[in-house]
Amino acid sequence: MLDYDLQLFAKEGPGGEKTEEATPKKLEDARKEGQVAKSKEIAVGFTLFAMFVLLKLWVGTLGNQFLNLFKESYNQIPTLSSRMAAGDTVWYFLVLFRNVIIRLLLYLAPFLLVAMAVGFVAEVAQVKWKPTAKPLQPKFNKFNPINGVKKIFSIQTLAEFLKSVLKILIISYIAYSTLRDKWTTILILLDMPITQGIALMGNIILDLGVKISAFYLIIAFADYFFQKWKFGEDMKMTKQEVKDEYKQSEGDPQIKGQIKQRMMQASRRRMMQDIPKADVVITNPTHFAVAIQYDPDRADAPIVVAKGADYVAAKIKEIAKENKVEIVENKPLARMLFYNVELGQVIPPELYKAVADILAYVYKIQGKI
Repeated sequence: MLDYDLQLFAKEGPGGEKTEEATPKKLEDARKEGQVAKSKEIAVGFTLFAMFVLLKLWVGTLGNQFLNLFKESYNQIPTLSSRMAAGDTVWYFLVLFRNVIIRLLLYLAPFLLVAMAVGFVAEVAQVKWKPTAKPLQPKFNKFNPINGVKKIFSIQTLAEFLKSVLKILIISYIAYSTLRDKWTTILILLDMPITQGIALMGNIILDLGVKISAFYLIIAFADYFFQKWKFGEDMKMTKQEVKDEYKQSEGDPQIKGQIKQRMMQASRRRMMQDIPKADVVITNPTHFAVAIQYDPDRADAPIVVAKGADYVAAKIKEIAKENKVEIVENKPLARMLFYNVELGQVIPPELYKAVADILAYVYKIQGKI
C-alpha cells in the first residue's frame, strides 16, 4: 500500500494558508515574470470569427480571383509546351510558379493581416502592453517531478480537460444541426453545375464556421473569467508573506522605530541647545513649557525655539534656570503655544498681544526697556 504526503498538494505557504489578496507589488512582480490572467481562447475565438466573417463578405471576389488565376495559368500550357521543345522549360516554369505564388499571397494578405491584428488586439486588451522576455528564460524548477505531479492533478488541468470536452460537444452539435438543416440541399449537389455546387458548399461551410466561432467566443469568455479567478487565487498571499513584503518595501518597523527615536533624540538635543538663546519660557506650570525667542533680524514675530510636556518641560525649565532665562507662568498661553505652534515657527497673529505683554514684562525686569 502506498503512502502519499497530501501536504504536497496543499495550498499553504510557509506562513500558513493563503487568505490575503495579492498586493500591487506582487502583481507587478508576477507581470514582470510573464504571469498574467489571460485566456488563449479569446484570441483564437476572435480570430476565427473575424476570418469567417471576412471570408463570407469577400468570398465572391476571392473566388473570381482564384478562377482568373487558374485560367491564366491554364492558358500558359501551350507556351509551356513550346518551351519544352526549346529546352528552357525549367526557367519558364519557375517564373510561372513564382508569379502564381505572389498572386496567391496578395489574395490571402488581407486575411493574414486581419488575423494578426485581431489576435494582437485580443491579447493586449486582456493584459495591456508590457512585453517581457523572462518567460523565455529556462527555469530548472520546471523539471521538478513534484511540481509536475501537482500540475497533473490541479484544478487548471481539470478545467482544461472540461473545456476541451465542451468544445468538442458544442462544435459537434453545431455541425450536426447545421448539416441536418441543409441535408436536402446537399443531396442535390450532384445534379448542379460544378461552379454552383462549389458556391453552395462554400456558403454552407462559411455559415457553419461563423456559428462555430460565435459559440467558441462564449467558451472563450467563460475561460477568461475562470483564468482571472484562478490567477487571483494563485496570487493570494499568507499573512506572513504580506508582512515580509511590507518589511522589504517599507523597512522593518522596529528599525524604522529606532531611526525615528534617534531622530527625535537628535532634534531634542538641538532644541535644548537653543534654550539659552530664548527670551522667556512660558509654563503651565507643571505640564507644559514653551521657550520663545524674539530676534528682529531672524523673523518679524517671536519664534518657538523649544517646547515640551512633563519630563521634557521640566528639563526645559531646568536649562532655562541654569542660563538665567526668565520663566513666566501662563497656563492658557502655554497650552495654546504647545498645541498650535511647531518648533522653529513664528507665533500666530492672534497670540501676538499675549506674547508681547510677556516679553515686555521680561524686558522690563531685565532692564532692556
